Amino acid sequence: MILVTGGAGFIGSNFVLDWLAQSDEPVLNLDALTYAGNLANLASLQGNSRHVFVHGDIGDRALVDQLLSTHQPRAIVHFAAESHVDRSIHGPGAFMKTNVEGTFNLLEAARAYWGTLQGEARANFRFHHVSTDEVYGSLKPTDPPFAETNPYEPNSPYSASKAASDHLVRAWHHTYGLPVLTTNCSNNYGPYHFPEKLIPLMIVNALAGRPLPVYGDGQQIRDWLYVKDHCSGIRAVLAGGRLGETYNIGGWNEMANIDIVKTVCKLLDELRPDPAGPYARLITYVTDRPGHDRRYAIDARKIERELGWRPAETFETGIRKTVQWYLNHAEWVAQVQSGAYKEWVAANYQAR
Repeated sequence: MILVTGGAGFIGSNFVLDWLAQSDEPVLNLDALTYAGNLANLASLQGNSRHVFVHGDIGDRALVDQLLSTHQPRAIVHFAAESHVDRSIHGPGAFMKTNVEGTFNLLEAARAYWGTLQGEARANFRFHHVSTDEVYGSLKPTDPPFAETNPYEPNSPYSASKAASDHLVRAWHHTYGLPVLTTNCSNNYGPYHFPEKLIPLMIVNALAGRPLPVYGDGQQIRDWLYVKDHCSGIRAVLAGGRLGETYNIGGWNEMANIDIVKTVCKLLDELRPDPAGPYARLITYVTDRPGHDRRYAIDARKIERELGWRPAETFETGIRKTVQWYLNHAEWVAQVQSGAYKEWVAANYQAR
C-alpha cells in the first residue's frame, strides 16, 4: 500500500485514479477536504476496496501515526498543500500552516515510522515530496530553463512556503537519512482542476459568458504540463529515482498566458460555439497581481536521462482533452462553484 496525502485535490486525485487504473497496489488517501479537495473527483472509486479514504489533516500527528502504524505503507506520496498564489497573497497564514508545519509534521511521523521498519521494508520505504517550479523564482526571456541545481528565489508567500517544505525534506534526508525523493513540476492542467486557476477559469467563465480576466499584459510565460503526464513522471521517480535527489517534471511547452487564453477560446469556438460571437470577445485585461513572476520554464532532461521519462501529450493534444472534459462534466463544475468560490472570485477580481 502507498499513502497519498491530498489525494482528493486536483493533482492528487488524478494520481490516485491513474495509480489504481495501472496497479493492483491499494492507496490510503488522506485529505482534509478544504475548498479544493473534492470527493466527487474520486466518485468512480466508490466501492473499490483498493481505495481507503480518510478525512483528516496532515497536521494531526496522532492520526498520521495511527494510519502509518495500522496500514504500514511502503511509500508516502505527499501532495497535500495550499497551492494558489493569489490566495497566498490574500491570506499567507494557511500556506505556512499546511505547507511548512504540515510537511514538518508528516516528515516527523514518517521518520518515526521508518525507524520501526526492518530489513526489506526499511530499505524500500520512500517519502516522495511533490513541489513546484515556482521555488526557483522568475526567469528573464533569454535565461535557460530551471534546472535542479538552480538557486531558490521564491517570490510569493506560496512559493516561499513550498521552498521551505523542500528544504525540510532535504534536511530530513541529510540529517536523519530519511529516504526521500522530491519532484518540482511546472504548471499543471487537465481534468478536475479547480476553476480558480487560469485554464479552468477561462473555460468556465467563457461558457457562462463572463469576462475572461487576464493579468497585466498577459505576457507571463509558463511551462504547461498535462496532469496525467505529471502523474506518470511521479510514478517513474518513485520507482527508480535516486534517494535524496530532485527531479524536475516539465511539459516542454512554454506559452504566454494570453496565448493560452486565445487557444482555449478557439477550441470552445469549435466545440461549443456561442451564438453571441467568438469567445475571444470576452478577454478583459485586469490589474496584475503583486510580484507576478514573468517566466517559468523547466529543464526536464535529468528525469529523461536517468529514468527515460518524457511527457506523452503535446500542449495541443492536452488542452483539447482538457476543454472537452469540462464540456462533458458541467455537473462537476456546477458543484464546485459554491458560494465560497463565488465570494473568492469576487474578492480577487472585482477590485481589478
